[in-house]
Amino acid sequence: MKQETTTQQVHSAVNEGWMEGGSFLGSVLAGTLLGYFLDRWLGTDPWLVSIGIIVGAYAGFVQMWGYIKRLDERPIRDR
Repeated sequence: MKQETTTQQVHSAVNEGWMEGGSFLGSVLAGTLLGYFLDRWLGTDPWLVSIGIIVGAYAGFVQMWGYIKRLDERPIRDR
């Protein structure tokens, strides 16, 4: 089995961090935009934007929680 160098391990960890951070940001952004457009359509400004931000953040935290659980299940040498 080929061993990764320290630089490769750091690069891999940074990439995983960017991917998970982008996923969290995408969830919040999607909830915000959905709430914004629904507010404009229904005329309920600013309630659905606020709800969209909260729901998007919740979805992002759920995704992050799942990632952390998967990370804990991996063997130490694969981290």
